[in-house]
Amino acid sequence: MVHTIASTCWECASKCGSLITVNDDGRVSKIAPNPESPASRGAFCVKGMRALPEWTYHPDRLTHPLRRVGERGSGQWERISWDQALDEIADKMAAIRERYGAPALVGAVSGAAFSRGPVMALLMRSIGSPNWMINQDLCGGCRAVSDRLTGLSMTNGEDIDNAACILVVGRNPMAADPVQWLAIKRAKARGASLIVIDPFRTSAADIADLWLQPLPGTDAAIAMAMMRQLIAKGRHDAAFVQQWCTGFDALAERVAGYTPERAAKLTGVAAADIVKAADLYAAGPSVFVSGHGIDAASNGVQTFRAFHCLVAISGNLDRPGGNRRAKRPAGYTTYMDLLHDPRFRLPAEIEQQTIGAAQYPLWAGPAGWQTACHNKSVLDAILDSTPYPVRGMYVSGVNIAVMYPDTRRTLAALKALDFLCVAAHTMTPTAAVADIVLPKTTTLEEEEVDISQTGPCVTYTAPASKRIGEVRCDIEIAAGIMSRMRARGALTAELLPWPDQASFNRFLLGEAKIDREAMRRDGFAEFSYELRDFAANGFKTPSGKIELYSNTLAGLGLDPLPDHVPPLFERATKLVSADFPLVLQTGQREKTYHHSRFREQAWARKVSPDPTIRIHPETAGRLGLADDSWVIVETEAGAAPCRLRAEITDRTAPDIVTTGIGWWRPEADGPEFDVLDINVNAALTYAGPMDPMSGSVDTRALPCRLRPA
Repeated sequence: MVHTIASTCWECASKCGSLITVNDDGRVSKIAPNPESPASRGAFCVKGMRALPEWTYHPDRLTHPLRRVGERGSGQWERISWDQALDEIADKMAAIRERYGAPALVGAVSGAAFSRGPVMALLMRSIGSPNWMINQDLCGGCRAVSDRLTGLSMTNGEDIDNAACILVVGRNPMAADPVQWLAIKRAKARGASLIVIDPFRTSAADIADLWLQPLPGTDAAIAMAMMRQLIAKGRHDAAFVQQWCTGFDALAERVAGYTPERAAKLTGVAAADIVKAADLYAAGPSVFVSGHGIDAASNGVQTFRAFHCLVAISGNLDRPGGNRRAKRPAGYTTYMDLLHDPRFRLPAEIEQQTIGAAQYPLWAGPAGWQTACHNKSVLDAILDSTPYPVRGMYVSGVNIAVMYPDTRRTLAALKALDFLCVAAHTMTPTAAVADIVLPKTTTLEEEEVDISQTGPCVTYTAPASKRIGEVRCDIEIAAGIMSRMRARGALTAELLPWPDQASFNRFLLGEAKIDREAMRRDGFAEFSYELRDFAANGFKTPSGKIELYSNTLAGLGLDPLPDHVPPLFERATKLVSADFPLVLQTGQREKTYHHSRFREQAWARKVSPDPTIRIHPETAGRLGLADDSWVIVETEAGAAPCRLRAEITDRTAPDIVTTGIGWWRPEADGPEFDVLDINVNAALTYAGPMDPMSGSVDTRALPCRLRPA
């Protein structure tokens, strides 16, 4: 009999509640939004409804372990059993560990927003390696580092439904977050003000009361000027600042020089509009909604620091209609708790060997946000053994050959490894250069518990679909590797004690007072929480307060106050010729794809068949570029060019060109699958300059040039 299961889609961080229809044969036939979910309130997107089932049942899905039998990247494979695969993985990893030491083994995963992140970290730690890679230096990492430094703990706590003013910066909620987008439209309908700061005219900018279109990478100057306006007019929350913030006088002195007129010169935004934005935001309660548009840049942390300090001095932290701090039921263990729990850590002297920890201690190693590596430094270690050799890698659920800048160098590093194992759903450019490929479950076959800060609530993802073939989930794969490494005497510690996802989830739920039966029945469980419980929970900073002046940064010899740092294209214009007269923005979201995923699905390719670059009509006319024609994109950094299809539109400004990420073609020849041709990352560098706090490189505000293909 057909039946419906309440669940939660965890394809992305939105964590939308879902209703999944399952047939008698265990196959999912329909996915619909769950209007009862407090996390999403009926919001959903096409990726959750259509892409996930087609991913699960796609004819080209990987369903059995494979071993390479030809040259690396030749596409020659043989099917093997799980026992054979795990034994070979353990043999190779144990041999590398014996010859080079455990840190020569590295794990790679998308991040700790989902359970596969901590599972990968604890697997590597058990082997004795502190090294695991995440994608967040390119996606949300600058925001997270700033949040930790300032002490706010507010990521994903936007209380849009109760806000009088919504400040959206570098975010396209229509494409990136259906929960936010519906909430913004509800807020607008009841009369809330909407301010959008974005070089590109997004759907949110179309309905905004005020759209500020700054030069790419200059957003911090607007935040600094807004703070100056609030302080000068006495519209900051003086009582909140006095009680809960430190460094206000130093901040006030820093922002005093950011008059609206100066900010206008730096950003290209009219001074009157900056003043109006400050006035609307000061009226409050106001919520700050941020996106990747101000992340993944060498000035990313300072940009977020400016906006985070604005949230703090305006008193909009943890108030109705503001930015709610992270909440959880007592007794619940989050993924970040687990990563930093001393019971699951390696000795400090080993963690200090994490690649990148010496240069970027706020990112990598024992004091880092997720304790992960610095990715570019790992590629260096593979290719030139700096600071020590990296010879083996296990990659799960992330397509780094497509997503990292400087695609050629990334592929060269992967091919240079002594051993590479990749767990994936389809044969990606990353999997295609592996020695062993393992078949992973999709989110329709997995069980997951997590916390949605939008609710806030505990969310439950049900394993709704019958598994296809011999696929396994991350913790089952990790447990299998652990057992083989244990048999070979190749474990340093037992830091991953759960044999399956169900037992791991029970550990996370712990002693939390939530109704487990109701959670599984409804797909969520709400819990009570308190706003402004600062006295009880405090702020995780050296001072115990919100740090407008960061003592941590001061101790590292870095600027302790937020500031405007000129973007790369402004710094580079003094060094390069007029041959690169345009500014390239990357990372533009599409509803159809999620980063590099779903490129094999016919419906998605019909909607969005090619990678596009948005060009203003004036710029296109000057360069002789026609709409829908192919163009060559080259960056000042000197990386190889790529090809993108022109979309002529006035949504971008003259001389500012905008494109997305993650392009490859599964039907093209492997192992590259056109990733060196139509993926903008092939034209970018991973060499710097880098944010001194997060180690992020510039993937936006890049000098570039275009010519007909």
